[in-house]
Amino acid sequence: MLRMLAVGAEGSGSGGLLHSIRQWVGEGGAEIEAAADLPRAVRQLGTGRWHVVVAVLGEHADDDLAWWVDTLRGVTAAPRLIAVAHSPSMGLVLRAEKLGVLSLPVRREDFLRALRRARPITEAAVTLPAVEPHAVGPYALVGQSAAMLDVYKLIARVAPSTATVLVQGESGTGKEVVARAVHVNGPVSSGAFVAVNCAAIPENLLESELFGHEKGAFTGAVMRKVGRFEQAGGGTLFLDEIADMSLALQAKILRAVQEREIERVGGTDTIPVDVRLIAATNRDLKEAIKQGRFREDLYYRLAVVQIRLPRLGERGDDLLLLTAYFVRQFAERYGKQIHAISDRALELLRNHAWVGNVRELRNVIERAVIVATDDVLRAEHLPEEFRGEEATLPDRPEGALLTLAEVEARHITRVLTHTNGQIGAAAEILGIHRNTLTRKMKEYGL
Repeated sequence: MLRMLAVGAEGSGSGGLLHSIRQWVGEGGAEIEAAADLPRAVRQLGTGRWHVVVAVLGEHADDDLAWWVDTLRGVTAAPRLIAVAHSPSMGLVLRAEKLGVLSLPVRREDFLRALRRARPITEAAVTLPAVEPHAVGPYALVGQSAAMLDVYKLIARVAPSTATVLVQGESGTGKEVVARAVHVNGPVSSGAFVAVNCAAIPENLLESELFGHEKGAFTGAVMRKVGRFEQAGGGTLFLDEIADMSLALQAKILRAVQEREIERVGGTDTIPVDVRLIAATNRDLKEAIKQGRFREDLYYRLAVVQIRLPRLGERGDDLLLLTAYFVRQFAERYGKQIHAISDRALELLRNHAWVGNVRELRNVIERAVIVATDDVLRAEHLPEEFRGEEATLPDRPEGALLTLAEVEARHITRVLTHTNGQIGAAAEILGIHRNTLTRKMKEYGL
């Protein structure tokens, strides 16, 4: 049974808080006692095992809060504190964020929310496993599923060569991390790794970005610019989302790959380039070839070796390993101590659609670690849309299973609603590029 001590909650200055607390939680079997002042509170704290102390702070709220924190540290069972203040300052709220500071008059939902954070935790939880990632510079490859073990084996086989590699997978599956793994384990690891997101650069600027330009090549070209092909000389050039470029530019990429030479925009000299090329895409390039949107000859030049990355939903228990890895990474960054995840939170993560794959999981876990108040990651620390997710659509029979496309479309709709239609903000939450989100919106008719 929950035992609660309410201090200073009886007076008129508390707005009848004690009476309200008895109404809100008394029916649930909680034992609630009152102490009119600090001397009585100190005596009562020494008489029993308390779980929660609700303290109404006086005029010197900061000093009162510091006193309560120090006092409760020495009390048996270390009861949790819910502080209540008249118009608490921002500084007071920030200093007591982990404790919970409420403003008078106290609203029922605010008190119950603070009580859920403060009361003894009985929810079942899973200890986060130790994770030994495959380090790739500042990045890491995490996972032990059969699909990922196949990826690791292929990386080990192709990396020592200088073969061109095509990495395929949905947004957020880790294509750039795989490309970096190939680079750092290959013969040009001492050279630069230059990454270009072709979808993020406007088409009229992409050619200059890749090949560079001469002074006066176009309006605004006030000096010579060295392109990414030259910058990557002696190293690796990674072209992400390569399907998002025109056929004309694809032809120039093909020539650079075949002839190992380029021409700057506005120039006539051929410049030899010695780079290892790794390309990546989230599109089906063979389908794009059929539709006349991608050159078949370029495809075969790029796809000397293909590495296909699985969706997060296809990686089974890798979800728990990735969660543990990200929790420890962000707990260290934000000064938290988190060692477990509740069964309910883990179930919500496992049932989620993960449109943005590992990148979306990383964003969700970072947010959860930031708002966590103890050493267990809980369902309430996850974004609101996780707790409201259901497995059916309104216009389908209750309990009906959905196709993957329907789940993805529904999740995108929910995130867009959450961001009030802001595509950039929605793309950031989903962990995908805004161009990818725009394409999916068109695909699903959103």
